Amino acid sequence: MQTFISSSDNTSRGWMLGDGHFTTMHQHLGRVRLWPLHKARLIKACRRLHMAEPDWSAVEAALARLPDEGDRVVRLTLLRGAGGRGYGIAGSTETVVALNCSSFPVHYFAWREQGIELGLCEGRLGSLPLLAGLKTSNRLEQVLLRAELEDRGLDEGVVLNDAGVIMEAVTANLFWRKDDAVFTPALATNGVHGTVRAWIINELGDRVQTVNAPLDALYDADEIWLTNALMGLVPVHTFAGRTLQQPFSMTRALQRKYEQID
Repeated sequence: MQTFISSSDNTSRGWMLGDGHFTTMHQHLGRVRLWPLHKARLIKACRRLHMAEPDWSAVEAALARLPDEGDRVVRLTLLRGAGGRGYGIAGSTETVVALNCSSFPVHYFAWREQGIELGLCEGRLGSLPLLAGLKTSNRLEQVLLRAELEDRGLDEGVVLNDAGVIMEAVTANLFWRKDDAVFTPALATNGVHGTVRAWIINELGDRVQTVNAPLDALYDADEIWLTNALMGLVPVHTFAGRTLQQPFSMTRALQRKYEQID
């Protein structure tokens, strides 16, 4: 069935250009977990995209008014308001705030406890240093990568960049451990600086190395885990058909610490 919308509904920069960014948050028992880290990333994105910051007191008041319904997904989207011509942003001084709530993907609870099998995506991320680290409104690469996962029957998959460097999973950041050293991709050319990723880097300090690593690093890893604001920390028990020898060692300790924070 073909659906048409009126011209008055499709003139925003967010609709026409994907001119905005967002964060996806976990509301647990009436509180948004890791809000300070989400806010810090939104502020950084506003500055890099030359967007006006919203009224944060109004945003936080709206979050505080959300009903307590156990575990829910809260998406906060910031879009550049009307103004400008074509790609130009001159005259676009307002930032539009959109707040959406949805049900929580409960399969993540099982993933946390049981771990998952992680595949390897054939699709790759292009180099996009102007937007590296940001969660912009245009996620077409991730849409296509997710379609690949669905076609292949995979829960998640590692994504490389066009130079063969490990970047992230399709919907999550990626960590791995070899002996006592912990690694995560540097994400200098693409990828998202996730909030749980930031929490782990702060928690482990100098023990974490941000690197540009080839795929062989994962085949040689003792332990691999995934992170995002909804799944928290998910251990990987099998990567590309190879069973990891110590899949829950550090992940379990970090999971316990993560559950104790807001």
